[in-house]
Amino acid sequence: MEAVRSNLGGFRVKMCGIVQYVNLFGVAVGYTIASAISTMAIRRSNCFHDSGGKDPCKMNGNPYMIGFGVAEIILSQIPEFDQLWWLSYVAAVMSFTYSGIGLGLGIGKTAGNGEIKGSLTGVKIGEISKVRKIWRTFQALGNIAFAYSYSLILIEIQDTVKSPPSELSIMKKASRVSIAVTTFFYMLCGCMGYAAFGDSAPGNLLTGFGFYNPFWLIDIANAAIVIHLLGAYQVFCQPLFAFLEAKVIKAFPNTTFFTHEFEISIPFYNKPYKLSLFRLVWRTVFVMVTTTIAMLLPFFNDVVGLLGAIGFWPLTVFFPIEMYIEQMKIQKWGVKWVSLKLLSCGCLIVTIAATVGSIAGIVDDLQTYKPFKSDY
Repeated sequence: MEAVRSNLGGFRVKMCGIVQYVNLFGVAVGYTIASAISTMAIRRSNCFHDSGGKDPCKMNGNPYMIGFGVAEIILSQIPEFDQLWWLSYVAAVMSFTYSGIGLGLGIGKTAGNGEIKGSLTGVKIGEISKVRKIWRTFQALGNIAFAYSYSLILIEIQDTVKSPPSELSIMKKASRVSIAVTTFFYMLCGCMGYAAFGDSAPGNLLTGFGFYNPFWLIDIANAAIVIHLLGAYQVFCQPLFAFLEAKVIKAFPNTTFFTHEFEISIPFYNKPYKLSLFRLVWRTVFVMVTTTIAMLLPFFNDVVGLLGAIGFWPLTVFFPIEMYIEQMKIQKWGVKWVSLKLLSCGCLIVTIAATVGSIAGIVDDLQTYKPFKSDY
């Protein structure tokens, strides 16, 4: 919001804030769903192994979402969680662990099949209706957009970078490397998963149980996902926490409940822990709300597609392009100006299509879903 305020101002500042914070809230819901699915996958893989694949091993996802919520309530009380220097290293190790395992299992399955399954056009019309194929295609665009959603917290990340050298130069290099590595891994995982299973590929290679063995390897991959999401939830929520808390303290500077912090001594720790009752109550309520919504809408692929669609165009395309045009004083109706505007319009069409597809997927799921009964 501050970047948009500095470069553009006006109504667009509020528009940016609404989109960003709604999306951050949605990410918290999506991560709660994903963590529960991965935790259940660990139990189910062991169940499949013990029963030799005879037991369907159905289980309810709500206890796992509640467990994740309890963990996040505790983690949300850690001051400046996003500033922990080792957090990025843990996230990187976990990402490479589950991505590498998923890729390896896909390659192994394809080699075992002795053929590459699937086709360039995907599921054939007839096996599913034309309308459903269109909706799923649109939803897939949202899933892809969600994979590149770090624009939500890019500036907050840049704010934690030490200088010299300049934050800008470091962030440019980090963006180039991260996009290249992310694209490489996601393309490989997606292509090898489809090559292994064809049109019957599960929505998530590590939790859809296209793979049953080695069960311990699948357990490691899903454990890595849960560990990653425990920290990622907090990193994405920190800007939202900071924004609301700053607003409230500014509005009620003389109210003890909002401003006072109790100092609590912690054994073997030099600094006292500063407990804020307001922070304790509001962050706990926030986590409870995101957990409850996750239990009501446990449709991971559809929710992720919707989040990716909503946040992609405004935060990844529209505002950066508009700020760039303003900063560089690009001449209106010039070749560069028109090209940038066409890029923005094209991405807007993608966002609209992905939003429609994801909403259609959620509506379709709701027809057979009973609230708080998310059996997998």
